[in-house]
Amino acid sequence: MRAVVHAGAGGPDVLSIRDIGDPSPGPGQVRVRVRASALNRADILQRKGRYHAPPGWPADIPGLEYAGEIESVGAGASRWAAGDRVMGLVGGGAHAELLVVPEDEVLPVPAALDFPEAAAVPEAFLTAFDALTVRGHLQRGQRVLIHTVGSGVGTAAAQLAHAMGATVLGTSRTAEKLERARALGLDVGIDTSHGSFADRVGEPVHLVLDTLGAPAFADNVAVLAPLGRLVLLGFLGGSRGEIDLGPVLRKRLEIIGTVLRTRGPGERAALADAARTGLIPLLESGAVRPVIDRRLPMAAIAEAHRAMEGNGTFGKIVLEW
Repeated sequence: MRAVVHAGAGGPDVLSIRDIGDPSPGPGQVRVRVRASALNRADILQRKGRYHAPPGWPADIPGLEYAGEIESVGAGASRWAAGDRVMGLVGGGAHAELLVVPEDEVLPVPAALDFPEAAAVPEAFLTAFDALTVRGHLQRGQRVLIHTVGSGVGTAAAQLAHAMGATVLGTSRTAEKLERARALGLDVGIDTSHGSFADRVGEPVHLVLDTLGAPAFADNVAVLAPLGRLVLLGFLGGSRGEIDLGPVLRKRLEIIGTVLRTRGPGERAALADAARTGLIPLLESGAVRPVIDRRLPMAAIAEAHRAMEGNGTFGKIVLEW
């Protein structure tokens, strides 16, 4: 099979496509013929040598999500059959033509989605779904602030929060991205190129989904209502800074950190189960949909990395074999 491989840490030029051996499914596993995969910030960091794959996943083949067809099944695997259209989230290795995964972590591709669209679903929508429902306990009528709302996770979270009946606020440094996000359910857009978001949120919010990290922490705490929740999804702006814990205590706030990549098989399977009942029906009905910035052939992997690092994308970059 062909796979994207990075030869050491560095810029996009360390990426190449090579022929490597085909993987075989073990007990309880399935082998997927990958038709499309999407690019994520974790792939950028891994290429730079700053975010290594978890144990058990390829160290030199990036890719966290896939869409394709079941090609074969291992001993004891009975949930899926050859030819089934599937998608899912993995700890690495999805930028390859073949991928072996546990059958309990696989999701069905809704009939309305083609493979590139389905490849744009797992990382963004599972992250957003988990952050809003399992971690953030968002309820109908509450207010949620979503940072970097034009990102893959941001566009997914805006749609899901809107479908849940919440008031959706979002930040971006680009007015154009905020305007495009309004079609996805964004109620209040905040352009952070003009300064802090804290004085433009208005009424306190019940939940913040944050990808910025330390620079936004104080303002996130400031805009949260009593008993509010801050779910930390990343730290694009940095992970270290001084904090005042006083408001956290006075308002009885919850600070929740979460990441999907390092979860064990049991946690990943549980999230897939929750998504089959809570997320897949929304995709099947069209209530939410993947947002794709561009589709590129897998051979253009270096170009895709440069595009993501340029921060001009809205939604996902999808790569097709």
